[in-house]
Amino acid sequence: MKTIGPGVNEIRIRDKSGAFRIIYTAKFRNGIYVLHCFQKKSQATANLNIEAATRRYKELLQELGK
Repeated sequence: MKTIGPGVNEIRIRDKSGAFRIIYTAKFRNGIYVLHCFQKKSQATANLNIEAATRRYKELLQELGK
């Protein structure tokens, strides 16, 4: 998901109860960081979900000193 940041990926899960997304990054040596997860309610991803993941990605970079 280049709109959030380099190295950010998405896992898509679909089951009987709906569609879900997990936005994460695994580009750092010390772990896999889940930035945001949510249930999809429409075809497009809501801006608030993109903004939450983007904010958390920036916070992670600051915390890791990147």
